[in-house]
Amino acid sequence: MREAAAALKNNGISAHLVPTTGPDTARGLARDAAARGEELIIVCGGDGTINEVINGMAPGKTTLGILPYGTANIFAKELGLPHHPVRAARELVNWVPRRIALGRATWPKGNGGQIESRFFLSLAGIGFDAYIVRKLALDFKRDWGVIAYVWEAIRQALRYSFPTFVCRVDGREIHGTFALLQRTKRYAGWLRIAPGADIFEPHLNLCVFKSHHWSRYFLYAAAVITRQHLRLADVEMVQTQKIDCASGINEAVIDFELDGELAGQLPATFEIVPDTLTVLVPPVRVDGRQ
Repeated sequence: MREAAAALKNNGISAHLVPTTGPDTARGLARDAAARGEELIIVCGGDGTINEVINGMAPGKTTLGILPYGTANIFAKELGLPHHPVRAARELVNWVPRRIALGRATWPKGNGGQIESRFFLSLAGIGFDAYIVRKLALDFKRDWGVIAYVWEAIRQALRYSFPTFVCRVDGREIHGTFALLQRTKRYAGWLRIAPGADIFEPHLNLCVFKSHHWSRYFLYAAAVITRQHLRLADVEMVQTQKIDCASGINEAVIDFELDGELAGQLPATFEIVPDTLTVLVPPVRVDGRQ
């Protein structure tokens, strides 16, 4: 981080280093910086840390810069940012601000009628995906990265009961056991589940996997790796602005995660919030578009 700060200073950006001290501390640090009127907040971390930061600064006009340093780095990969934080710091001065939409999840908090709300940048996962996040040990994740997710997914596929939940989208119901709501094409760092997604477009891409059988999920995995999952009859992709999700008739407890971090349980509403965050991006994105 000192090397990254030195690289920023060489390019005329004086950065004050502030470490996080535990889960959810980045949110308060970002909120305080935005309240002080700081023009630029630079976060060095993965998708979970970035999620905390955007929830401290959005909606607002403060600009976000990202130095990738996490497990999957979905959003950084989507923008084509350098993988090493020092190299990213050297290039950051050439990046340009872009205004983007964010996803937002809203759900009941306890039984007191209170409502919890949280933004997400890249994706929300419901059901099996969130169950993996719940079961994944932090040390295992830190030491092995994406490999830890893969191993835990295989283990839990043999144990999870795959309860049904219902997503209400544009006047109709879609039943599933695992769903992703994506702003990005990527999932788990390198898998491309939502090929039509574009972080600069204000919509959500809902992909629902419908089977109750663990063996079918190994087929899903193979289909996702080969980018053939949307050819399967029990996989459905929908582009929309708002989705309401709730447990099925069995009323099982179903978790959801936001940007790779466990967030809450169904029922929940997921929606797009346009014009919410300013983020620095390379002038030419990885796919060649301006």
